[in-house]
Amino acid sequence: MVIQQHDFDVAKIYDTMRNQAGSDAGAIVTFVGLVRDRNAIAGDGSTVSTLTLEHYPGMTEKSIASIIDEAQQRWPVPWVNVVHRVGEMQPSEQIVLVMVGSAHRDAAFAAAEFIMDYLKTKAVLWKRELSEAGERWLESTDQDAERSKNWQQN
Repeated sequence: MVIQQHDFDVAKIYDTMRNQAGSDAGAIVTFVGLVRDRNAIAGDGSTVSTLTLEHYPGMTEKSIASIIDEAQQRWPVPWVNVVHRVGEMQPSEQIVLVMVGSAHRDAAFAAAEFIMDYLKTKAVLWKRELSEAGERWLESTDQDAERSKNWQQN
């Protein structure tokens, strides 16, 4: 797991995981989140100029490590990598990578979805969006909260 300001190379991270897993992996599931040019759900629907993510060093890493640990307790996913960017980003830039490897695809898909849902609601990160309507802090959406809540019930 890495928190960083600069962009990441999905192919390089995939190659590293594939080499680590060797022939034990039957699936590697990858999710990449991007900055949208409009934020109709969490924002005001205006054209987005920048998205800035802030974090609390140490605490952010601890919260994400906890999410990964919980995923690995729920599913047999020995290979997990999360890269989350912080700082100012433009529309279409990569924000987050969740990559999960497992012997079987069902565990890899479920764990990747779980990790992403929990990143949206439980990771120690703050988002500030600058749009044509001005600057505002974003919170998790009701949809994010519902998805996270569904995992708690399972």
